[in-house]
Amino acid sequence: MLLKTLITFLLLIPVFVVAQTTPSANPYPFTPAQDSAYVRENYQKSEFLVPMRDGTKLFTQVYAPKDQTVKHPIIMQRTPYSCQPYGVERIRRRVGPNAFMLRDNYIVVYQDVRGRWASEGTFVEMTPHIDVKKGNADHDEASDTYDTIDWLLKNMPNNNGNVGQWGISYPGFFTSAGAVSGHPALKASSPQAPMADLWRDDAFHNGAFMIAANFGFYTFFQEHKQPTKQNPPAIFDINDPDGYHFYLNMGPTANSESAYYKGRNKYYHENFEHPDYDEHWKKRNILPHLKGIKQAVMVVGGWYDEQDLFGTFNTYKAIEKQNPGIQSIFVVGPWVHGGWAGPSGQTLADLDFGSKVSPYYQENIEAKFFKHYLFNEATSLSLPEATLFETGSNRWRSFDTYPPKGTVQKQLYLAGNGKLSFTPSTTGAAFSEFPSDPAHPVPFSSKINDGFSADYMVEDQRFASARPDVLTFQTDALTEDLTLAGPILAQLTVSTTGTDADWVVKVIDVYPPDAPQNPKKPDVVYGDYQQLVRSDIIRGRYRNNISKPEPFTPNQPTSVAVELQDVLHTFKKGHRLMVQVQSSCFPWSDRNPQTFVPIFSAKESDYKKATHRVYHGKPGASFLKVGVLAQ
Repeated sequence: MLLKTLITFLLLIPVFVVAQTTPSANPYPFTPAQDSAYVRENYQKSEFLVPMRDGTKLFTQVYAPKDQTVKHPIIMQRTPYSCQPYGVERIRRRVGPNAFMLRDNYIVVYQDVRGRWASEGTFVEMTPHIDVKKGNADHDEASDTYDTIDWLLKNMPNNNGNVGQWGISYPGFFTSAGAVSGHPALKASSPQAPMADLWRDDAFHNGAFMIAANFGFYTFFQEHKQPTKQNPPAIFDINDPDGYHFYLNMGPTANSESAYYKGRNKYYHENFEHPDYDEHWKKRNILPHLKGIKQAVMVVGGWYDEQDLFGTFNTYKAIEKQNPGIQSIFVVGPWVHGGWAGPSGQTLADLDFGSKVSPYYQENIEAKFFKHYLFNEATSLSLPEATLFETGSNRWRSFDTYPPKGTVQKQLYLAGNGKLSFTPSTTGAAFSEFPSDPAHPVPFSSKINDGFSADYMVEDQRFASARPDVLTFQTDALTEDLTLAGPILAQLTVSTTGTDADWVVKVIDVYPPDAPQNPKKPDVVYGDYQQLVRSDIIRGRYRNNISKPEPFTPNQPTSVAVELQDVLHTFKKGHRLMVQVQSSCFPWSDRNPQTFVPIFSAKESDYKKATHRVYHGKPGASFLKVGVLAQ
């Protein structure tokens, strides 16, 4: 069931998350049954309605250690996904960020945010932050965090006066917003895979609508008009397990609203009202407001996060830039969205990272970070600025800065003969061209899935390189290891016979023909495997200004920049580095009609075939700006 799979995943984000990878002396020794038994034997659950400054009461659960002989720090998570189970007799199987921290006996707090589930008030997506509040009527997530902390300190016996916060995904946004609350008791914050700018994170990618993710999410994420402990039933159900088939049969993007959502979910409708990056989205961008932070911060994310890559990297960069002098830590592993909270992390799809990286992170990084700042430890924390898992070579690396010092900026040029090199081409054709037909978009994955599978982040791209509507460029076999580090920006010179076009750029690690088989994956041929390393998309009408779309002039070359987000990946000796360029990635993104019409009201007749060109000589070169890190 397309929808039910997605709903189940999203609903469990606050409590249980998908698993994902490095060496630990104690690789996840606790079973769920042991965790559950420990909670019941050592914690007492209470529930409260905590008043905010404007009188709104937020439903709050507290799991307090039964041991009252010592004082305990408080660690809290604020969530729109429900802090269920409700009722003091119903106990979570685990409390806190991970099983190791469970045994450190924190006072663990969960809170339904304003307007969600059992809390009062009105929920606003990505609540706009108010820098200067003029009275109790001015409230946001920072003030709600401040008021909650203040109430907990006064009403929770045996607290030691120190508070920490954490959250993954949407709760990661609430952690970021709470980090600027200014409460003096807040000592440590950890936004994990945090949503940061909804137009760039989840709803859109550079103007391209993330149709499968949004469509499935909002039938589950509905408005709560009054406090409730039961979510309303799904708006509709879907019985087609093939997302590509389902969304293609849906027709134009407009039909997702008119045939399913119209008048039934205001959050989904907001995307249709605001296709451009207007004030609606700008005021929901938390990044410019991440200033004046005093406490330690640890931003956590996964290289293969299918939802919030932008939020992860840009939250860290914004905090680092706007808060000089604070303890700011950055951790990225080979995880999908929230994978670091799971019990393993060693594998993802066809890949094996060589060790259980999730328990390593939980025990040696996350638990140490919070214990140091919340238990007033006198010894130094001894964690580096950045702890990053280098994919390709499958090893953890530590850096004093991020991006790492010693990273040299270079340009990888696309050439007319399908070549890719650090030297611009002086011979060959001036351009490569390919057809693009909205009736037959390039699938984002070769597998039957609901259109929102995380596996695509590392999937074999041979299915795409075989298509005539995908351009392929690759280096010769590498004579030595090549490590790319930091952001990647594709700077393309393109043209189209239409008046609009999407541009998708993918960076791929091509294995050698004699790559060994994995006995655990007997059906996977690793010889010439094309592993996706990084990709992203831009809706071409936003190439010059994300707030003011403009058409292409047919057949006129123009520049388009595609931001691919950061990597730390080693292309091993004997491998090749490949770049693919295409104009659709469906249904990860909706289809572009390739005519300059409002896409959210486009009709089937507006969707037209076009021919696209990518130039690699005159009138302009196309290349990728990459950071190369010395071994």
